Amino acid sequence: MSLLELNGIEKRFGSVEALRGVTLSVEAGSVVGLVGDNGAGKSTLMKTITGIYQPDGGAIRFDGQEVTADTPGHIRSIGIEMIYQDLALAPQQDVASNIFLGREPTKTLFGFIPGLIDRPKIVAEAERMLQRLGARVPSVLSPVGVLSGGQQQSVAIARALTFGPKLVIMDEPTAALAVREVDHVLDLIRELKRQGIAVILISHRLTDVFAVSDRIVALRQGQIIADEVTAETSMNQVVSHIVGS
Repeated sequence: MSLLELNGIEKRFGSVEALRGVTLSVEAGSVVGLVGDNGAGKSTLMKTITGIYQPDGGAIRFDGQEVTADTPGHIRSIGIEMIYQDLALAPQQDVASNIFLGREPTKTLFGFIPGLIDRPKIVAEAERMLQRLGARVPSVLSPVGVLSGGQQQSVAIARALTFGPKLVIMDEPTAALAVREVDHVLDLIRELKRQGIAVILISHRLTDVFAVSDRIVALRQGQIIADEVTAETSMNQVVSHIVGS
């Protein structure tokens, strides 16, 4: 059984059909590259999977349970995490604070004053999470704003891991990164796969998609027009799917 199963997903905005019967499966521990031109429906599809949009037709199952009409909070709690292109990090805060932003572990003082933020635990857990990823940052006490783009991407992935996800959706994670930083982010994706975490990689950079994906799914005008094993297709074929030639 697949980890994620989409069956005939439809989404309309007025008279515009953004998604037209999308059927897709993602296996546990696999990397699926999602490609398509601007306006193909990639963002709409991901927002439907994560509960931001409710589909107008079709069904979504995740890890054996129906999640078609679930809220974003519940979707996240059962193991789907999305890392958006803007990363949504707080640049003035340090790395550790960003990893636990909004869900800081707390402790009691003298056994009866609750709700105090457990700063030592935040620092220790942040270091453990980055070590688990093999991510390279100067220090978990460094402000995120001074980090490079690739290092910030590492922080965003580490933050996603604090939820214990089974599926991570990444939106253009290598956009505007230097070559060495791109390689580092691709290594992080491979590490997620090694840990049994599935990844949907949305990217316009086909070289990156070919480097890490097991399958490549092409979306055009709200429909999947190709779903191919990466090793059995070519860059030219994928480009032709995207542009419709």
